[in-house]
Amino acid sequence: MPVLRLLAFILVFLPAPLALAQTVERPSTCLAVANALPRATYVSLRTAAGGESVTITYAGHSTYIIETPAGVRIATDFSGLYGTEPRPDIVTMNKAHSSHYTPYPDPAIEHVLTGWNPDGDGPIRHSLLVEDVYIRNVTTDIRGPGTMEKDGNSIFIFEVAGLCIGHLGHLHHRLEDSHYAAIGRLDVLMVPIDGGLTLSLDGMSEIARRLSSSIIMPMHRFSTPIEAFSTRMGERFDIAFLDERTITVSMGTLPSRPTIIILRGV
Repeated sequence: MPVLRLLAFILVFLPAPLALAQTVERPSTCLAVANALPRATYVSLRTAAGGESVTITYAGHSTYIIETPAGVRIATDFSGLYGTEPRPDIVTMNKAHSSHYTPYPDPAIEHVLTGWNPDGDGPIRHSLLVEDVYIRNVTTDIRGPGTMEKDGNSIFIFEVAGLCIGHLGHLHHRLEDSHYAAIGRLDVLMVPIDGGLTLSLDGMSEIARRLSSSIIMPMHRFSTPIEAFSTRMGERFDIAFLDERTITVSMGTLPSRPTIIILRGV
């Protein structure tokens, strides 16, 4: 078969999941200066144009639903309790507690990304391109019985529509310079504020201040007063309480001042 006809055959008959998703090593738009300036405090880059929009919905606990302009639906810290309908295309999980993962995800979910290595041999590494979203992770440690378990949690980063969106997962310790360098710029940050089951409020606010994201979205709150977190962030950060579970974000609509956004249900 001539080479051109063979290539045409492959493109037409390649199964859809393989055609739309691939493990890639590609330059990250969030890491432009991170490795060169590991001790820097990053600022978000804004454009005058509105750009494509991403919707983010609070589903419950630590699960946010991210919907991309191409229609890719992502559920974070997916346990099967929240964000199941409509069924997500991609789920991320962390194993600190069963409320952050499920061993029995719907087999129809195309991509199940664990924050830990199920084989137990070193950290898990994700570098996945699905339609218009690039997903990568930065591993951290979690508390185990009497000790810290190395690389048991992942900070997942979603790069879509020019935005860098980060979910801290079930973070149990302060971050080192190497973590900040690997994370890079985050325009939207999802941060647990329970004050003890993950990291202390002092520790979480330190991380959020240094990342200096345009939008900070608390989660995993339980009974922690919002003010206990927001006051630690300081006057440089505005706070907005919304009566909806969903926001729409684009590069052109990021707030001019860093803002803590509390969606309904948080």
